[in-house]
Amino acid sequence: MWQKTLDRVLRSLISNGALRVTYPDGTVRVYGNGTEPAPEIRIKDKALLARLCRNPELAFGEGYMDGAITTGDSTLEGVMRVTIRNVAQGNFPAVYYWKDRVHYLLRPILQRNTLRLARRNVAHHYDLSDDFYRLMLDEDMQYSCAYFATPDLTLDQAQAAKKAHIARKLYLKPGLRVLDIGCGWGGLALTLARDHGVKVTGLTLSQNQHDAATERAARAGLQDRVEIRLQDYRELEGEFDRVVSVGMLEHVGAPHYGEFFGKVASLLKPDGVALIHTIGRNGPPTNQSPWLKKYIFPGGYVPSLSELVEPIAHTGLWHLDIESLRLHYAMTLRCWLERFDENLDQIREMYDDRFIRMWRFYLTICMLVFEERDQTVFQLQLGHRRDAVPLTRNYLYAADGQMRDAAE
Repeated sequence: MWQKTLDRVLRSLISNGALRVTYPDGTVRVYGNGTEPAPEIRIKDKALLARLCRNPELAFGEGYMDGAITTGDSTLEGVMRVTIRNVAQGNFPAVYYWKDRVHYLLRPILQRNTLRLARRNVAHHYDLSDDFYRLMLDEDMQYSCAYFATPDLTLDQAQAAKKAHIARKLYLKPGLRVLDIGCGWGGLALTLARDHGVKVTGLTLSQNQHDAATERAARAGLQDRVEIRLQDYRELEGEFDRVVSVGMLEHVGAPHYGEFFGKVASLLKPDGVALIHTIGRNGPPTNQSPWLKKYIFPGGYVPSLSELVEPIAHTGLWHLDIESLRLHYAMTLRCWLERFDENLDQIREMYDDRFIRMWRFYLTICMLVFEERDQTVFQLQLGHRRDAVPLTRNYLYAADGQMRDAAE
């Protein structure tokens, strides 16, 4: 019964390109229009068929993690590109969209983000071994979208260019006080303090990142200009000349956007500048992936721009600039995936094969949603005053080649 049901679902879903499926009983079906070679999946566990029908996205990810779904001679990227491209075209049977609608209406409950939950969710992902992240990330441990000012930049250069781009948008001057909400391993805080002469307070909820960033500041001799706190932004008081947040808004949750931007406004001085860098959707609001929510980013949610504009409007802050970094994160994720694969032998000494399949699935699907669906990265430049920064973008792009010089 479940095999026939899944067969009907796939016949409805796959219309662009092709997908070859080998079922547990050995039956082989090819779905789609056959206009290109069909990547293959092999379903080895009969019990998985029912789960694939009930919750296809979650079950597919779990099946791949557990080895119950393999890709034969194909690549995971090839299989998922066909699948994601067809989902993006709206080819799923209507019942799945009604289920999504119910989950969307339950967001105030499902995305509740108390102080305790926030700490637990952050620890789930960011308190993995630093040695593992070093094998995948750039030298500065930037775990967010890089900025490929020119396509030929290396990952390290593109991450340096990202920090330089953010620094220009913050319109820094020596001696200013900067707040970094969600400072990670401290790379941006250290760069701003070292290269621009500012004093930075970094906030993180990860004990691992707090300890590493504090140690890095001391090792760089910047402990008098960089303070890393293990603290939720909601607990902070004071005023800052600049506020920056890179890759943290994705953990806030839609019901808390008003609270987040209200806090940014209250912490920002009247003539200050804030820069919020976040993954976003170039489309209407929807739900977070159930697989990503369960295994990678519990409590995570990627906002649409429309969900951010209204809570910002209630703070009275001006939109000084909004930039969409469209394919930069896809390029970043491809670099991470390549480094992940290059260092598999060392990763296997730390984690088992199920973890490795989980992480490859995570990096692959995230890369593809930037290439095939509506995901982008927004940089929102905000201020209380409309003239907090120059009235044109010329100050961001001075001389030709400056971006490359900053990266190098």
